Amino acid sequence: MMSYSEKITKYMQKRESYAIKLLQKLVQEKSISEHERQAQAIVIETCREIGMEIDIWEPDMKELSTHPNFVSSRKDFHDSPNVVAKWSGAGGGKSIILNGHIDVVPEGDMKQWRNDPYDGKVEDGKVYGRGSTDMKGGNVALLMAISAIKDLGIKLKGDIIFQSVIEEESGGAGTLAAIVRGYKADAVIIPEPTNMKIFPKQQGSMWFRINIKGKAAHGGTRYEGVSALEKATLVIKKIHELEQKRNSEVSDPLFKSISIPLPINIGKIEGGNWPSSVPDLVLMEGRIGVGPHETLEDVRKELSEALVSLEEIDPWLKENPVQLEWFGAQWVPGSIKEDHTFLKLLESNFEKVTGQSPTLEASPWGTDGGLFTALLNTPTIVFGPGTTEVAHYPNEYIKIDQMMKAAEIIASLLIDWCEIAEK
Repeated sequence: MMSYSEKITKYMQKRESYAIKLLQKLVQEKSISEHERQAQAIVIETCREIGMEIDIWEPDMKELSTHPNFVSSRKDFHDSPNVVAKWSGAGGGKSIILNGHIDVVPEGDMKQWRNDPYDGKVEDGKVYGRGSTDMKGGNVALLMAISAIKDLGIKLKGDIIFQSVIEEESGGAGTLAAIVRGYKADAVIIPEPTNMKIFPKQQGSMWFRINIKGKAAHGGTRYEGVSALEKATLVIKKIHELEQKRNSEVSDPLFKSISIPLPINIGKIEGGNWPSSVPDLVLMEGRIGVGPHETLEDVRKELSEALVSLEEIDPWLKENPVQLEWFGAQWVPGSIKEDHTFLKLLESNFEKVTGQSPTLEASPWGTDGGLFTALLNTPTIVFGPGTTEVAHYPNEYIKIDQMMKAAEIIASLLIDWCEIAEK
């Protein structure tokens, strides 16, 4: 008689073509922010085919806007539904949330794509297209894991709650809405593109904006003015110093293979309005990483104090302090204890399916996982197919065999975590 593990392996082999077509359909829907509805319709149809109870709603902006963890640049979530599908267990077992986001980042410069970003082309064992790796391939892996257990007639004790959420790329409003709606469980898996590494710890991050003042003057007598651009170089130097200091204090072995565990990135600079004028204002926007051991508040304070210290070395900045503000997206850090049963079960199932020991690391970027940790104190692990080396890049793709392996591992994890009910 075949074991459950063997049955799942055979199931995934037989259903691989179905999984590919499902991923293609999802990729072919351009589900950037405010345009998630059509992709969610495919998710809803799939969950109905599986036989799950489905909850569909548009998050309430008024309800969410007062929450301290809410961030969004949108005015409302009209036509952008969250989808949660539940398979109720027989009772007496541990429950799990399988959380994936349906939104994708824009495709960028079309000239850098070899094919249409939304054609879902299959080539050389890969599915190409925007969102294939981040993270529609991970979502398909979740759905295939649930399908395998259902179709094989395996009844579990614990509940499985599948979540297809909006707005992860903009700070997690979709997952926050699901939490506020009352969804909770004993553990969470988020199949972001980790290249099959297991992330027990997730970095958080925040966006910041810095305004640097100068004094306008004619370029021919620039010595009568003060260049905000030149002052900006002092700010950049100070930020680099802060980055070096923060990272020198990181000793967690899960960060050992990451060259800069907690990066500070300046992604946008604007300043000046005329070649022959001294620029009197420079605006910089960036992103700062928040370690699993840190709070958003502490990191805000650290950056603020670093910028205030510029007043000690520059008289102009003492008279005209730089202005720091926090805006846009933020992701809360999170972590699970390395001896937690849930983590150990994932490790053992990874090894059982692949024949190899898993690699454990801390994530170099933020996810929705921190919200489950911060708000529900739920053990959360990020683990999935795909890699960030192609996520958000032109010619994004996911390896089909990796997606199916992830589905197999997660299906086995569900059986162990939720437990098989007596017939």
